[in-house]
Amino acid sequence: MKLNFVGLTDPGLIRSNNQDAYYIDPEGRFFIVADGMGGHAGGEQASHIATQEIRGYLEKNWQSSESTPELLKNALLFANEAILQDQQNHPERADMGTTAVVVVFRDSDLPWCAHIGDSRLYRYRKSQLEQITEDHTWVARAIKIGDITEEEARVHPFRHVLSRCLGREDLHQVEGQPLDIQVGDRLLLCSDGLTEELVAPQIKTCLDNFPVLDKAAFSLVEAAKEEGGHDNITVVLVVVEENS
Repeated sequence: MKLNFVGLTDPGLIRSNNQDAYYIDPEGRFFIVADGMGGHAGGEQASHIATQEIRGYLEKNWQSSESTPELLKNALLFANEAILQDQQNHPERADMGTTAVVVVFRDSDLPWCAHIGDSRLYRYRKSQLEQITEDHTWVARAIKIGDITEEEARVHPFRHVLSRCLGREDLHQVEGQPLDIQVGDRLLLCSDGLTEELVAPQIKTCLDNFPVLDKAAFSLVEAAKEEGGHDNITVVLVVVEENS
């Protein structure tokens, strides 16, 4: 399959710094979005470490005998250890952490994704938008067991409380999942700066209205800013095209 892709990040309208980070492999083998937390320097450092370490692990072990789910899991755990080491070396950043969402296209394997935290992956197919990942948050769990509604979750005081992130000693498990991909599908990786401002129908509208990837990415970021832009906003779009 042939892929076309684009990435865009913006600090938003409130924050002076950008604690998000993303990386797109130039060959289209993998895509990463990370959203850091833990203060001005800590958040930026955590997301930077995550993207660089995940990238490095994937590049180094791409041709290894590891299965794709094992490769993904180990890359994220490797990044977690690197952040923990940085915390030890810099106690002023001891509370830093980051989310991450990663998609890999590896040889003849099905594409796979893995994530930690509330950075998300969506699939847009034939004008239908589907959230592929499930947030590792207190409110996502509360919605799942019926304690609160999705509408209540959007304004809940605990909506930013993560149940899992990179930069924690108790992170031992990472689940990956294969992706069902067809020609014409678009994948959207994003930080919660997008999804805090836009609900799914608004995201779908942007993708409906802008078939060209760079214009779609710009539209998503601008729409989030129009809704307040309270956080950093990062989007990576990948479209599956016919082989030429």
